[in-house]
Amino acid sequence: MTAVRTFEKADIDAAKAWPFQEARALIKRLERVKKDGPVIFETGYGPSGPPHIGTFGEVARTTMVRRAFELMTGRPTRLISFSDDMDGMRKVPPHLPNQELLGKYLQMPLTVVPDPWGSHESFAHHNNARLRAFLDQFGFEYEFASSTECYKSGQFDETLIRVLERYDAVMEIILPTLGDERRETYSPILPISPSTGRVLYVPMLEIDAKKGEVVFEDEDGTRIRSSVCGGKVKLQWKADWAGRWFALGIDYEMAGEDLTESVKLSSRIVKALGGEPPSGFNYQLFLDEEGKKISKTKGNGITIDEWLTYASPESLSLYMFQNPKAAKKLYFDIIPKTVDEYWTHLEKYRDQEGAKALDNPVWHIHEGAPPAATPPVSFALLLTLVSAVGDAKPEVIKGFIRKYRPDASPESIAAEDAMVGYAVRYFEDFIKPKKKFRAPTDQERAGLVMLSARLKEVGDGAKEDAYQTAVFDAGKAQGFENIREWFTGLYEVVFGQSEGPRMGPFARIYGALATAKLIDDALARG
Repeated sequence: MTAVRTFEKADIDAAKAWPFQEARALIKRLERVKKDGPVIFETGYGPSGPPHIGTFGEVARTTMVRRAFELMTGRPTRLISFSDDMDGMRKVPPHLPNQELLGKYLQMPLTVVPDPWGSHESFAHHNNARLRAFLDQFGFEYEFASSTECYKSGQFDETLIRVLERYDAVMEIILPTLGDERRETYSPILPISPSTGRVLYVPMLEIDAKKGEVVFEDEDGTRIRSSVCGGKVKLQWKADWAGRWFALGIDYEMAGEDLTESVKLSSRIVKALGGEPPSGFNYQLFLDEEGKKISKTKGNGITIDEWLTYASPESLSLYMFQNPKAAKKLYFDIIPKTVDEYWTHLEKYRDQEGAKALDNPVWHIHEGAPPAATPPVSFALLLTLVSAVGDAKPEVIKGFIRKYRPDASPESIAAEDAMVGYAVRYFEDFIKPKKKFRAPTDQERAGLVMLSARLKEVGDGAKEDAYQTAVFDAGKAQGFENIREWFTGLYEVVFGQSEGPRMGPFARIYGALATAKLIDDALARG
């Protein structure tokens, strides 16, 4: 990591990147609230399944806003990663083992449901452990909080009593959003059955705010009077979210656009309780290659493990940084482009100062301290090199790179070495199966013959510009009005793919004579 740069106030004030815009909105909220002490950011997690790429995105983006806020204000902050692990299990996820066992625990809090793998105290404990390991893997700074612990420890008791005190106001907010049938039985308070341990969706028969008690009918018809304290009840979804904001003093939380209405409703509930809703925004959800929403059930997106098989966490962070309020396609073809965009931003950061440096995505990705080293060659060039070499062994590819950049720093070589593994795997899984060579047109053949001859004439060891000029000259000599058509033809005929890297650097790293042979072999095929 490089040393953290210092920035003048004028530079910070001039920064326009979205995390700074969010930080400014948060500052305005705090001016209204007049809050002392740490400013609290929050992200939510539903432990009915493992953490996923959306979990990463929410924590990464929230951290970006957090760091921008800290730079602007110098105030201390905390990030709470909150698990809704007291929610009742509504259905048994079909992919889990021990389905029959889990079926006996429907509607019970997830911290009561047994761990189907037998490694943790409960199903929620298992997934909570996976969440913490997941966040630790990426070096996020956070505090884990469990809904069950917050309710049972009494941390939410005052908020629950406040809900009883403002019960009618809360109901007036929620009831208009419900259908007629559900209105009859709705309550923001969900008692835990003393006989079955299940979370009950039943109406409250009596409310006693002074005593902090409610009366409801248990599953066996018994009339129960119960305290709302100590984990004997929990709040239902929208009231629960609002109650959490109120109890923990949350200042900032973002959410997916599918929760836009829930955010509005929860914000109204917080105000009814006498609090101030957190600042934040609704980010757009991911789309697949066809523009359809990604669904875990359909499996039409990329998992975080899949992304990290083919590219670095930093490239994924860049994807999360870019246009969070716009719906974006998330599929495998975007990975190479995103990887090279990351390295381009990192290279530009070296020479940027002031607000331009703060607006560079790498400042946010690396929490103010981006590394200095960049790899000698791009990811796109690596992919074509793997294709041309015909040997996917990483050491073979690394040998070409070391010969190409003998003076590269150990840090640059280390950065490239990591990329080689990604490139080999990506080529084998996505490019190699789709390679399709075609015969050249007469115009393309003439250009390729000319290019091969020129590369042999220039020979190995020349500068990249000499090779790049040779490629352009061969295309222009054949009268290509759109030079892009010449390059597309070259890639399809010689490499079996419609896109490729700059040919100057490729010929320099692979060798002019070897590149000429690739062209000759392609002409012989056609």
